[in-house]
Amino acid sequence: MRNGRLGRGIGTALGVGALAVGALATAPAAGAVEPQSATLSFDCGTYGSGTAALTASQDGTSATIAVSTTAITAPIDIGAGAVNSTLTLAKNGTGTTDFTGSSNPAIPAGGAVSTGPLSGTVAAGDSLEGTSLKIVVFGLTVTCSATSAQSPGPFVF
Repeated sequence: MRNGRLGRGIGTALGVGALAVGALATAPAAGAVEPQSATLSFDCGTYGSGTAALTASQDGTSATIAVSTTAITAPIDIGAGAVNSTLTLAKNGTGTTDFTGSSNPAIPAGGAVSTGPLSGTVAAGDSLEGTSLKIVVFGLTVTCSATSAQSPGPFVF
């Protein structure tokens, strides 16, 4: 009798385990942002102007956007983590949201400024399009305004 109960117990445990694995396999994956990359143009006043490449990723309600722009070049070597950035994006056409961070790679003198990933929070269906970028490095603040629409279009989360 004992082995019969043990066999049923193991069979039940295996059945529950199979159901759990099946539920995980059919659970929705973390949200996927589309497009994953986009470009737009920025005017940074006396600091220059140019294009920016934005690369977005999403994990549930957390999202990141990395920015690389030729609009601003480093006048001197800038160490990793020395650039504080805020990317402001139009949100669903009615408001704005900010993605912030200070996670940049080392940037050599004369190199294009890269920053990110910048972190923000999103909800399913959010449509975000870059409008401005503020970069603070060595106490100097550079504010850039978008001069073009984001191409191929806004990020949709």
